[in-house]
Amino acid sequence: MRIFLKFGLPWAFSLGIVFFIGLKLGKKEEVSPLLTRISSQVESTTPNKKEISIISPGLIPQNQTTTQNSSDIVNSPPLPPNLIRIMKGGGVLERMGSYLDALRSMDSTNVQDVVGAFEALPAGYGRHLEMKLLMRSWSAINPESALEYALKNLDEKSERRFGVSEALAGWATQNPDSALAWAKANNQKNSPEDNPYILGVIKGVAESDLDAANRRMLDLPSGNAKWQSATFLAQEYAKRSTGEAIIWANQFPNRDPRLRETILGQIGARVARQDLQATANWVENMALEPASKRIMDNLLTQWVAQSPENASNWISEMKGGEHQQYAMQQLTSRWSLVDPVSTAKWLNSFPPSPSLDPVVGEFVNRISGRDPEGAAGWALSIMDPEARQKAINKVMNTWSKVDPERSKAWLQENQSTP
Repeated sequence: MRIFLKFGLPWAFSLGIVFFIGLKLGKKEEVSPLLTRISSQVESTTPNKKEISIISPGLIPQNQTTTQNSSDIVNSPPLPPNLIRIMKGGGVLERMGSYLDALRSMDSTNVQDVVGAFEALPAGYGRHLEMKLLMRSWSAINPESALEYALKNLDEKSERRFGVSEALAGWATQNPDSALAWAKANNQKNSPEDNPYILGVIKGVAESDLDAANRRMLDLPSGNAKWQSATFLAQEYAKRSTGEAIIWANQFPNRDPRLRETILGQIGARVARQDLQATANWVENMALEPASKRIMDNLLTQWVAQSPENASNWISEMKGGEHQQYAMQQLTSRWSLVDPVSTAKWLNSFPPSPSLDPVVGEFVNRISGRDPEGAAGWALSIMDPEARQKAINKVMNTWSKVDPERSKAWLQENQSTP
């Protein structure tokens, strides 16, 4: 033990010191070459700052693979800093923020700069928002120049109509008569009643006075321009309260029954999503016409998806007549697809009558594919002989293909012939 303390312990301590020094020196020799290689790779792949152009990468030919000499580079005219950020193609938020900055400062002296920034964006539907902002800002400065640009430079298939419409809308917010005069004067390809530029004027007027836009729409001759404008106004009135939308729809003229049916159907679909009961009260007090039928269809589509039982209770409490019959037929058509058992139970609560025949016929049509024997039984309850035989024939046509023996036996039991 004494020998170990005298000779072994100092020897072990000296060995540890030598190992530690060697380890530290070895790390320095190994790391330095690696750092040198990484540094040289970074330097070789880092572009020369002098060779970076302010031209957007999207404007550089895709087949350009070699580095040009600085003497061969043709720089674009200098742009404002905010537009340079756009041209360099940052993220969506950064691009939009810079673009908005440029639009806010847009005036007659820098219009072409902003247009250049817009044109650097990929053409097509993806830049419609930027196009709308450009056309609106430009129309506040020089609407005719904005429209000339849209007609000559925007893509006819994906951009031109939208760009012209937005420029006219911006113009119409300030001077609707002048915008309308331009729309009429430049409509060279379509008849006056199909003028595609009218919608832009109606949009612009509607932004400040929806009722004024409605009066202009009503003064239009029947045609595509009126259809487009009325459809747009239906969307705008539907954004108001349910009561205001219904009042506007009730006042819609019936000079064009097809247009009235379409527009009231659109209003009905929108208000039904907001207030089922208000829509039900509205249609119940309307005269039976194509427009009221369209509203009923849209109402029951929404109601069956939410609560068909409540819809059936409302119809059961109606005063009868053609309104109730049509409502029963439409509810049966929809409800039987999701719950034929509950639909049959509801129909059984009504006594057989000639007015119920169309409703039962609708039920037979809906269930004949899934339950032909049940459908045949319901067909027998139809009171009108001709309608009853027609319903039975339709069931037999389906049933005989899947179970000919049973369908033939049913006919023999019920003494009916197809």
